[in-house]
Amino acid sequence: MPLSDDQIEDIAGRLLTALDGARSLSPVTDGLPDFGLEAAYRVAARITETRATRGERQVGWKIGFTNRNIWDEYGVDGPIWGPVYDTTVVAMDDGAAECPLAGLVEPRIEPEIVLRIGEVPAADMDDAAVLACVDGVAHGFEIVQSVFPDWRFKPADTVAAFALHGRLYHGPVVETGGDADWLAPLTSFEIALLRDGQEIDRGHAANVLGGPVQALRHLVQGLEGDPSGRGLRQGDLITTGTVTRAFPVAAGERWTTRVHGLPVGGLAVDCQ
Repeated sequence: MPLSDDQIEDIAGRLLTALDGARSLSPVTDGLPDFGLEAAYRVAARITETRATRGERQVGWKIGFTNRNIWDEYGVDGPIWGPVYDTTVVAMDDGAAECPLAGLVEPRIEPEIVLRIGEVPAADMDDAAVLACVDGVAHGFEIVQSVFPDWRFKPADTVAAFALHGRLYHGPVVETGGDADWLAPLTSFEIALLRDGQEIDRGHAANVLGGPVQALRHLVQGLEGDPSGRGLRQGDLITTGTVTRAFPVAAGERWTTRVHGLPVGGLAVDCQ
């Protein structure tokens, strides 16, 4: 039985209160075992509306759980998506930034590739046509968070809870002009993730549904069937999912990356 508008409003309110207070709460599915993805995206849309009323502007999307290698770790079986905002996106013009952890709940770090939309792609496009709609590529760190203790949740919980988005730090955007020559490197690059100078993981483009362009195509197809969603817009930033595993972060740590096979520089964030 579909949830009523009042139930959607109640869930959205509880999740926003947890976000604003940097507090944890039980997964929605603990109290509503039948809470599914359709209801979760309704909650997410309601939260986006509320955040807009308080001055937060959506500037793109994050795609989560595109890395099949971590599905078993988190108990999921497919990607999700959610908004990113002007209040959560930080441009790192020189590839380095400080990352305050205050206000985040159980934060983890994910090295990702960010695509900028030049023209809005259609759901029936192939990879080459989707790439032609991309006018910029950047490297980024998404700081994800879970208001559900110990990262225990079901997929619908993650959708409702901001798709686990906390912040997105991204380096300079490299103009692509939709050039088809980008398709090969976007399916073959590697990223090494280091904590305090020591490599702790390495990931390949193929981990992300075959590559960031394929992840974007999945988002385009998903948003087409989601009338409650905002859809893609020209200029949107799309962060396409972690290439490595996600790792907890703590104050005093310095996280860096080395990117091999893409003309984007590595990044550095100092957690505080």
